[in-house]
Amino acid sequence: MWLTNSSIGRKVIMSVTGIALILFLTFHACMNLVALFSADAYNAICGALGANWYAVAATVGLAALVVLHFVYAIILTLQNRKARGANRYAVTSKPEKVEWASQNMFVLGLIVVIGLLLHLYNFWYNMMFAEFANGGYAFVAGDYAAHDGAGLIAFTFQQPVYTVLYIIWFVAIWFHMTHGFWSAFQTLGLNNKVWFCRWKAIGTAYVTIVMLMFVAVALAFSFCGGACSAA
Repeated sequence: MWLTNSSIGRKVIMSVTGIALILFLTFHACMNLVALFSADAYNAICGALGANWYAVAATVGLAALVVLHFVYAIILTLQNRKARGANRYAVTSKPEKVEWASQNMFVLGLIVVIGLLLHLYNFWYNMMFAEFANGGYAFVAGDYAAHDGAGLIAFTFQQPVYTVLYIIWFVAIWFHMTHGFWSAFQTLGLNNKVWFCRWKAIGTAYVTIVMLMFVAVALAFSFCGGACSAA
């Protein structure tokens, strides 16, 4: 099958899964933003997206997207290294008009995956998994219900080390997504000389807005401890 056996097909899979993940992050950012205005409203959303069959199915589907995206990133990276052969060891000057993110997409991807594992530990483990395995209560210290997302956000970002780690993660995602956004459209053939710069500008603006939503929530809960949302 050309989707899995050809370089172009693999890039198409990378592009489609990447766009799907960007859409998910957009939803997640908008959902998190609710916590800045109403802890009760945010917890109601968390309750609706808890250990329900549709939420579990969506989680499995999302995990499959992440795995596909990461696996094909490894395949394409190894394929590119093999194609360069011994030339990859040669000392060369930095190519002109090649973005830093483009040259470091795999490293950025690794940082994103490591950050994702931390995020799963802090939230998925204490929310959806806790509903199944801990009687509806989070595993962290304190009497947090598994659907008390606002409380868990406050608990997490009251610890400065987590705030710093998450900011680093958000920056890595920003670099990864700003390149991946226009690159995906280019791979899918929705790009040309006229739209190349447009997609780059649109992608940078779009991704910046999405990531600033995440940063705003992290900083607000870090400095206000959740009091901001209750005001």
